[in-house]
Amino acid sequence: MTDVYRTIANRSEGLYKDKGSKFLAFALPVEGLLEVHQELEQFKKSYFDARHICYAYMLGVEGEQYRGNDDGEPSGTAGRPILGQIRSFKLSNVLVVVVRYFGGVLLGTGGLTTAYKTAAAAALSNARILEKTLDAEISLSFEYPYTNEVMNVINECGAQIVNPQYQELCSMSLSIRLSKVEELKERLSKVESLHIKNNE
Repeated sequence: MTDVYRTIANRSEGLYKDKGSKFLAFALPVEGLLEVHQELEQFKKSYFDARHICYAYMLGVEGEQYRGNDDGEPSGTAGRPILGQIRSFKLSNVLVVVVRYFGGVLLGTGGLTTAYKTAAAAALSNARILEKTLDAEISLSFEYPYTNEVMNVINECGAQIVNPQYQELCSMSLSIRLSKVEELKERLSKVESLHIKNNE
């Protein structure tokens, strides 16, 4: 399992117009299903006069949680092409919402698919993409004379120190990539007096 995923740093927007219909697209970084539902509620309130509010989201390091919603558009013409754009940008922990204002002329299924795909792509193209890692937190305590030894291991494994306390008995929490946890623990276990506690 990987511990790195690509997401977006900020909310971004895009716009597509066809035959009087306007497709307003929004891409948002989200952390979980609860946040997805909260954002969707907000869109429904803000754009209560829109004909359709279609969306797709992908969650999890490997995009294991995902869904597309057509919100009354012909099946497969909105949610699926929006989701397809999230996939083609190789993103996760992202929600893309496309709000449609109907212009009076039917676009047909091909026209709708193109509109939702293009609008979603526009919003994602305007977002700043970044890589994030899944991290674990570990707490440790050790006797002061072993500080240098501990610091060397921490630096070589690339862990971040959180809340250090240097006294006769030192303690700190470490934030480290999941893929590096076992190596860090194994190396720290060789330090005398050191105790490790996993933070769930």
